[in-house]
Amino acid sequence: MPKEKERDWDREMAEVDKLLAKLPAADPSLGRGAAPSPARQGPAGAGLAGTAAGHTTAADHLGTWIKVGLGLLVGIGMIFWPYSHACGFRLWFYLGAAGTVVVAGVWSSISSWRSRLGLAHTLSQGLIIWGLVLAAGEVLPRIGYAKDAATWLCP
Repeated sequence: MPKEKERDWDREMAEVDKLLAKLPAADPSLGRGAAPSPARQGPAGAGLAGTAAGHTTAADHLGTWIKVGLGLLVGIGMIFWPYSHACGFRLWFYLGAAGTVVVAGVWSSISSWRSRLGLAHTLSQGLIIWGLVLAAGEVLPRIGYAKDAATWLCP
């Protein structure tokens, strides 16, 4: 059996380091220590926000507040629901509207988290809870959890 030639790992790793250094987003430490924190990475490491870590614009804040406001309008409007929603199609439509409140809450919650707006985030979490309460008020009597039973379909 022929003996394999010994590899010079230091030379090969030096060549790999040179090639990696030519890449556009190369990390200069290349595993020789702790990776740089996301705050130092700039826009490429900004995560879901798409902006540099901690930097949001006035347009981001305005957009977040518009989302929260729209969600609050839908959530408050559910109090004044003009139709009966005891059973059938109207019940499903009402549950869809309650789901819309939850979705609006999640949508504005993500935006407020990215923009670091505490009050907006708190209101968004309240929207999520409010939508779940609205849905639970209709679903629980129909699955036998509440004292008064209700039906899904109209007789």
